[in-house]
Amino acid sequence: QVDLLESGGGLVQAGGSLRLSCEASGSIASINRMGWFRQAPGKERERVSCITITDSSTDYAGSVKGRFTISSDSAKNTVYLQMGSLKPEDTAIYYCAADESLGLPCSAVFNPGYEYDYWGRGTQVTVSS
Repeated sequence: QVDLLESGGGLVQAGGSLRLSCEASGSIASINRMGWFRQAPGKERERVSCITITDSSTDYAGSVKGRFTISSDSAKNTVYLQMGSLKPEDTAIYYCAADESLGLPCSAVFNPGYEYDYWGRGTQVTVSS
């Protein structure tokens, strides 16, 4: 079992920055991939970014590429999402997720149909115009 706790959300003006954190606890040795997802009111959940723990490879949704950066700190069992040049359309609840499946980098399963094993409760990000 893996527990995930997100933090760092808040209210920011357009053009501003925020850094989200996701701290993992429990059976963290089993985690091979971690990702950030978001869901805006009335919309489906969408993938934002992912990182492969073994080789630190990453992937991003086109809408955030160049503005967001995902990273991990193994000593702190934490994954971060640095968000810059924020836009009102980035407003959503941001969820952290962890996956145990072996063998593939996160980019290989960075698609809407792939379901991660564990999910956090989310943190609200609101970008005002």
